[in-house]
Amino acid sequence: MLFRSVAACAAMSLSVWPLLAYAEPAQSDDSAALQVSMLDPVVVTPTLTSRTTEASLSSVTVIDEKQLRERQPQDMTEMLRGQPGVDITGNGAFGKATSVYLRGTGSSSTLLMVDGVRLRSATAGSPSWQFLPTTLIDRIEIVRGPRGSLYGADAVGGVVQVFTPGARHLNNEQSGWMELGGGSFNSRRVAAGAQGEQDGTRYNVAVDRFDTDGTEIREGSEDRGYDNTSAVARLTHRFDNDAEIGVFGFRAAGSTEFEGSTPEQEKVTDYAMQIAGVKGQLWVTENWLSKLILSDARDDNENFTDGDRDSIFNTRSRAANWQNVFALGDHQLVVGADYLQDLVDSTTLYSEEERENTAGFAQLLLNFGAFDVQASGRYDDNEAYGSETTGGLALGYKLDAHHRLRASYGTAFRAPTFNDLYFPGFGNDQLDPESSKSTEVGARGQYRYWYWDIAAYQTDVDDLIAYALQGGRYAPFNVNRARIRGAEVAVGVDINQWRAGAAFTAQDPEDRDTGLVLQRQSQRSFRFDLDRALGEFSLGGSVVLQGHRYNDADNDVRLSGFGLLDLRAGWNFAPNWSTRLAVKNVLDKEYTTAQNFAGWNYMNAGRSVMLSLRYDR
Repeated sequence: MLFRSVAACAAMSLSVWPLLAYAEPAQSDDSAALQVSMLDPVVVTPTLTSRTTEASLSSVTVIDEKQLRERQPQDMTEMLRGQPGVDITGNGAFGKATSVYLRGTGSSSTLLMVDGVRLRSATAGSPSWQFLPTTLIDRIEIVRGPRGSLYGADAVGGVVQVFTPGARHLNNEQSGWMELGGGSFNSRRVAAGAQGEQDGTRYNVAVDRFDTDGTEIREGSEDRGYDNTSAVARLTHRFDNDAEIGVFGFRAAGSTEFEGSTPEQEKVTDYAMQIAGVKGQLWVTENWLSKLILSDARDDNENFTDGDRDSIFNTRSRAANWQNVFALGDHQLVVGADYLQDLVDSTTLYSEEERENTAGFAQLLLNFGAFDVQASGRYDDNEAYGSETTGGLALGYKLDAHHRLRASYGTAFRAPTFNDLYFPGFGNDQLDPESSKSTEVGARGQYRYWYWDIAAYQTDVDDLIAYALQGGRYAPFNVNRARIRGAEVAVGVDINQWRAGAAFTAQDPEDRDTGLVLQRQSQRSFRFDLDRALGEFSLGGSVVLQGHRYNDADNDVRLSGFGLLDLRAGWNFAPNWSTRLAVKNVLDKEYTTAQNFAGWNYMNAGRSVMLSLRYDR
């Protein structure tokens, strides 16, 4: 039924193509290029090379700096929720545990990259999405569908790459900014940044401090606070031969309060996550670009109950990534190698506290006029769970100047975490990685003022890691299979100071062993964003609708769907000065996306207001 509906939508789209093409107004080359670049931005995550969204042959959503500044999100969930193929669950507002699901796969099957560096907890397996400071993010690329052949483990549902402010070309100029904000729940923010360039050397530094008294996350309990101090820094130098070298770093640290076993009990986590690295690139020949990233990523947690320390879970990932891009006429070849070392330092004594992964990968990007082919393959060798081979194939056909069809097939795998393998009394060192096979078909219409994109997909996952009672003990085992079918539709418009976007997702994430819906996965979602510039003023709003979900694998605990409305306004009241007002959850909706094991719902924030003042020089 789902695929028949998608086919019907595609047929309707095909039927109106001639009319849309006829309706395109005459335009100058320069204005057309500028308009299309806003609606069809260049992305790097899908293929490791710079390609427009339409030419990447992938399902991609880009959230740019303008959208981030307009919407003033307090955390990543506000920007990701309701985007095509994206689902979010959380254990309350403001710095509480958050999971991001892409295309119905688990939270550990969504890979988070920050400036090209993998960031996640090696023990838990999932990234700490809730600690990413949105003020220090310039851009987000969401790539849906398997990317195991390029990124290795955990890119089963896709990849979310976050870009912090880069050192832009400023023609030997300096600039800076400062932002102050405050609002509901005694929330406060102060942030500032500066960037500049001199004789080929560019720098960018920025800091952000946010703290709040928080809200109740359990009915009848106390407010649970959160604070976050973050910073990013980048220094690069470009030589006369266009070779470039640079250092970069990112760190977010603070504390978050959450619920204990009773409403009176106070539990606090002191956290820190950071990346540091060196990047370099060199044109070896006119047609050969070589790039190298050396990085160190950390995810640290220290947990307290009523002021007494319970545990420490610190993980560290050292990585080296070498990529070589060869231009072969109208074609490109990408060849590279990866090295990753995971280390654990914890008060919990794991039987193994280190593992290494080495990998080699290659990708061929072929263009034959209207026909494009992308083929990729990768081999991973991990000392903990063995070797894995993944591959991908994508085909694209450009029907005319505005419309392209695409089809792809890819494999991926999710690596068992240190907890899955080695946690005392729980881990199972005989686990195999989860493996998946995915197929997707899609079409895109790209015009001067608007675009549409539609995709249908199916993912089959084998050896799902599930937690079950076997042989007299509760532990992770490779026992389940899953089949996830879905469809996504996205539309974007940018015309005459109006900017709008809409997305709809329908999916059927099914446990093939039981026939039940995979836990905590919503089957329907819709998002609509609308913004209007009015001279020095701007107005906007967002609507997110999500269907029900089941908190448990047996589908006994049903969590109701919900709808959220956000409104915003901006005013550039003086040269270099602006102020913005954001009202979140305008209708004060009570909703939950997760339930505690004890049977109570995690509560999210009600209506809130945030006012900010910004200076840009």
